[in-house]
Amino acid sequence: MGRGKFKGKPTGRRQFSTPEEMLAGTSSRPRTFKKEEAEVEFEEERSDEESEVSSEEESDRKKGTQGVIEIENPNMARPKTLKAKDADMDKTTELSRREREEIEKQRAHERYMKLQEQGKTEQARKDLERLALIRQQRAEAAKKREEEKAAKDQKKAEARK
Repeated sequence: MGRGKFKGKPTGRRQFSTPEEMLAGTSSRPRTFKKEEAEVEFEEERSDEESEVSSEEESDRKKGTQGVIEIENPNMARPKTLKAKDADMDKTTELSRREREEIEKQRAHERYMKLQEQGKTEQARKDLERLALIRQQRAEAAKKREEEKAAKDQKKAEARK
């Protein structure tokens, strides 16, 4: 049978669910929010009744191999947020390697700067020697300028007489 000039896209075909499929939950069509909310409430009521009966059994049972093997995986994502009641105030958090190294680096820098101020480091000694040399050169230059100025004033005084 001819469809005409243009063919419809294969994704554009509509599929309608029958009421039986919708009730059975095998429908591929998404449900509305109100229906989903009603089903969630119904499931919660049902699960509350079941949980009262088997709450002790579920607490002991774990999914998959979690109950068999107790491991501490450092790569496993941990929950980042803790509730206030779950927070342990006495426990100190362990720092990561980078954080530890950063703190050690800051402390070492502070120690070095304190020694630098006291003049106990090699660099501080060299700086103080340079500073003393510069002060000596400036003092000599100032003395020389004073002598030249005095000589110049003396020549002016002799020229006036």
